[in-house]
Amino acid sequence: MPHHLLGVPGSYPLVVALWLLPLVGAILCWVFGPQLRGLAGWLVSAFVGASFVLAALSWNAATQTAGAALGASQMLGTWMPGFDFGLLLDPLSLIWTFIITGVGFLIVFYSIGYMEGDRAYARFFAYMSFFVFAMLTLVLSDNWVGLLVGWGLVGVASYFLIGFWFQRPSAVAAARKAFVINVIGDAGMMFAIFLIVANVHAIGFGDVFSAAGGLSSSLVFWICATLFIGAIAKSAQVPLHTWLPDAMEGPTPVSALIHAATMVTAGVYLVARSAPLWNHNPQAQVLVGTVGAVTALVGAILGTAQWDIKRILAYSTMSQIGYMIMAVGVGAYEGGIALFFTHAFFKAQLFLGAGLIIHALNNEQDVRRMGG
Repeated sequence: MPHHLLGVPGSYPLVVALWLLPLVGAILCWVFGPQLRGLAGWLVSAFVGASFVLAALSWNAATQTAGAALGASQMLGTWMPGFDFGLLLDPLSLIWTFIITGVGFLIVFYSIGYMEGDRAYARFFAYMSFFVFAMLTLVLSDNWVGLLVGWGLVGVASYFLIGFWFQRPSAVAAARKAFVINVIGDAGMMFAIFLIVANVHAIGFGDVFSAAGGLSSSLVFWICATLFIGAIAKSAQVPLHTWLPDAMEGPTPVSALIHAATMVTAGVYLVARSAPLWNHNPQAQVLVGTVGAVTALVGAILGTAQWDIKRILAYSTMSQIGYMIMAVGVGAYEGGIALFFTHAFFKAQLFLGAGLIIHALNNEQDVRRMGG
């Protein structure tokens, strides 16, 4: 079958650099942590901030067109015919890249003071930088296998961050719970990719989307439904939502990064990226829209019964992600993506503000004891 690309093929060193810089920061913090000490936070801030600058400099590449191709397609390697691996920076992935690196930089910078005095200071920033790299791998991959690799790396990084204070049994339990539930989603995605490879014999987004019209309606539905299992788990949708409130066991900057800018919106990105598949099956769209609507309602109701300030924000996030999933599920992609963009900023501010309040009140998180 002919090879179909979503982006304009070429050499884009800025795209490769913005993808790899957070990984370099993570490795440096992990290897030279004892020597870096208090400089670890500044180092990771510099690397993540540089990724944001490179993303901004890649604007023209991400919005260029050549025939039907839109964006920048950077080939990394070929395994076998139809199984190419590369990076894709187009308007959709650029939006996520801006949020991951931009809001991620602000959260990492905030963490320099917030985590001061912690015994595992350098390790914390190594995890944060690796998490940013994992998210960039997820959103910049130009094929299903690369997306799955990024998806799995995000799950591993979130396990380390949620369980960062592993001396606390509750933190270890929360990290394990998040990891197990996300593995359920990973299994669904793996099954969907198996169906794609078995029937399309390719893994590139462009190849799969171009072949979608020739697939049976029932096959497209099952591909979409099993892909959506991954989105349900990662984006804390009903019924796989229970890990999200418990993830508050991690440091507040972790909560801000996971809840506001990155991990929980991965499901929204997945549905938006695979839009050509959903558009071929209205039943799958109804499924996504229904789950999103139910989650938006359930999250809001559960949030009203909480007293822990971070759990209140967690259920708020769950509800907001439900709105995003509902929007992209019914085809209102612009609305869902716009809500994602605004939510990243206001929810990050809410979490970081909550962190300041918790610090000022000697780690008190019960809103009933905060006065005012």
